[in-house]
Amino acid sequence: MSRFNQLAQTTAVRQVQEEMGSAKAAGRRLREQVEEPQPLDARSADFIRGLDGFLFASVGETGWPYIQFKGGPPGFVHVLDESTLGLLDVRGNRQYVTTGNVRGDDRVALFFIDHARQARLKLYGHATAVPVDDDLQLAERLESPRTEGRVEQIMIIRVEAYAWNCPNHITPRFSQREVSEALAPLHERLARLEEENAALRAQLAARP
Repeated sequence: MSRFNQLAQTTAVRQVQEEMGSAKAAGRRLREQVEEPQPLDARSADFIRGLDGFLFASVGETGWPYIQFKGGPPGFVHVLDESTLGLLDVRGNRQYVTTGNVRGDDRVALFFIDHARQARLKLYGHATAVPVDDDLQLAERLESPRTEGRVEQIMIIRVEAYAWNCPNHITPRFSQREVSEALAPLHERLARLEEENAALRAQLAARP
């Protein structure tokens, strides 16, 4: 059983599974209690490093959840070790809802999705916002790559559990960078053909 299933499958969730006929299958993942945090494996770490964005969910004092998108160049979420993620948090709209939420309750959920490859990873963790001056060495480690903008703090997430999500219904989408990389060989081929055509036209024009 995974630590993620233990945390996600609450009493209310198990009741719904009974009603919907999926309790037996889901119950197979709950045969043993897992109390220790689940370390990231190599596949999950590489997946996180390769993405240019993720969804970050926290819960406020009112009990309402809040979801924020965080983006940057691939690798801006650094896997510091098998149990820790880190990134430099840059200035946005200055509402600071996520930062305020994690001060009151550090439990968060992160959702990583790769539309191009139709894969997604969901993760539970404990988040802490740390002033940059409190750990200059870590800030330097997180500097490259990072999201462009004025750095305001360090966001550290201690991984509690994670699970790969079903790939069904993920619409394939491609970023501008991915499209450019895919089309680069074609552009190079077209450029060579244009050069060859220009040379042939010049030869034809030079004939008497």
